[in-house]
Amino acid sequence: MIIVTGATGRLGSRVVADLLDRLPAEQVGVSVRDPAAAAALAARGVRVRAGDFTDPTSLDHAFEDAEQVLVISASIRGPQAAEASKAAIDAAIRVGANRVLYTSHQAASPASQFDPTRQHAETEAYLAEQKIASTALRHGFYASTFEYYLPAALQTGELRLPADGPFSWTAHADLAEADAIALAEPAALDGTTVTLTAPDLLDFADAARMVSDLTGRTIKHIVVDDEEWKATVTAFGMAPDLADFTLGMFRAARAGEFAVTDPALETLLGRPATPVRAVLEDMLRRQPARS
Repeated sequence: MIIVTGATGRLGSRVVADLLDRLPAEQVGVSVRDPAAAAALAARGVRVRAGDFTDPTSLDHAFEDAEQVLVISASIRGPQAAEASKAAIDAAIRVGANRVLYTSHQAASPASQFDPTRQHAETEAYLAEQKIASTALRHGFYASTFEYYLPAALQTGELRLPADGPFSWTAHADLAEADAIALAEPAALDGTTVTLTAPDLLDFADAARMVSDLTGRTIKHIVVDDEEWKATVTAFGMAPDLADFTLGMFRAARAGEFAVTDPALETLLGRPATPVRAVLEDMLRRQPARS
């Protein structure tokens, strides 16, 4: 059986949907914090069990009979993120899984200026030490990140952000499909650390130009000092620790940490990756109509 963690989340739900296009439902199980949220999967014949990375004892039951486990990295900030993912890896080993796959990041490095990529590096290193077949799926930077900044840009006509750099913006749907292939066809990526990114490197200035073109109105990209940006967003209610966390992303970007692309994603998918422009078009369609 293949177990997918976080299967009601943005990535996990897509991975399961893609898996069900490839495998019978009885070969798929999910580990979720709230089984009620996965009722639709249970109705399709997927085994649904409660499992929480922060409660490792729950994972043995959730992972029971697993041959492969996809550990989708926990949405936790700080060192607890790596500890939670390592707990899931341990549970997969305890139940006798043959292989563990982990959703990492293309910039995973212990020296990164962005906290999540340091946590990914720690988890990757831990996984590599285990006596089990494993695959680290280094995802490109999620293009959905634009959702945090697009509404204000559309409202004000300005994308006011700290200095950044090129990102390997990659669509969730493409990464979910790649993860599903890696599970359904183990020989495709077994025993590897693979970088899965779209082919283009674009920064926020490029995104502002695309949004301007798509909407027919000018969206200006304005670079502001880090501390000025932090003061502005915290004045509007962002917690200071979250502001610092976010600044880590911009600092890492301008240091070139995210300026990495690899053909592996398109090779695995057998098609071109979803362009950033298409991701932005979809976001714009979902924005509330402006009066």
